[in-house]
Amino acid sequence: MEINLINFNTDIGKKKPENLSHPENFCPFCDVKNLTDIIEIDDDMIFLKNKFNVIENADMFVLIEGKNCTPDMPDYSREKMRRVIKFGLKHWKNLLDSGKYEEVLFFKNYGLMSGGTIRHPHMQIVGFPKLNSELLFSEKELHGLKIAEKDGTELNISNFPRVGFGEFNVIFEKNGDSDTAADFLQISVHYLTHHFRKNLSSYNIFFYHRGEKIFAKVMPRFATSPYFIGYNVHFLPNNIERIADEVRKIYFE
Repeated sequence: MEINLINFNTDIGKKKPENLSHPENFCPFCDVKNLTDIIEIDDDMIFLKNKFNVIENADMFVLIEGKNCTPDMPDYSREKMRRVIKFGLKHWKNLLDSGKYEEVLFFKNYGLMSGGTIRHPHMQIVGFPKLNSELLFSEKELHGLKIAEKDGTELNISNFPRVGFGEFNVIFEKNGDSDTAADFLQISVHYLTHHFRKNLSSYNIFFYHRGEKIFAKVMPRFATSPYFIGYNVHFLPNNIERIADEVRKIYFE
């Protein structure tokens, strides 16, 4: 099976700060006056180079979503959520259009099970001079049972999930207005952390591009199925229609 195999520098990785499992530890994103390699500040959002560039032969960047550790996307005002997504998309597109990279990844880790290390809400953008885009995703993983559609933007729940359970997708135009996409992403995250599964506190958002479309997948994170990890077996849950109906009832009626 062909894969993208990327070198990871464990010596740098050991130096990374961590306060998800140890919340008493220092938060570097709160210490704004000592941040370095800042590219842009927009109100309390900051886009900067990642100080701990653990992926070799790639350029890593961080988007700090706000000044406080505690609030996350479900807590943001609609205006704040839209501004965060617009800010992230702008810098993602700038790097994609720079000509320096074969592919640029844009994603968010949140919570202990998400693969992140810092509690403070943030997103990451990583530029790869060499990366096979065709191996990153299958577009059918990003379609599914439609929940809502507005202004050319679609919210659905996967019926061909990338891993398994409760995967929401948002599809919108690359050069269109991202406000409705931000609204749908906020709804997805709020549903997962408040209605989907008791005490769910970790999730990822992954952004993809193909043709004139942008896709965003919101994925709940918990202990990943051994069937997927060991054998690449994906599960299609039997409750996606019930979830779609519940989301419509809570957020759209």
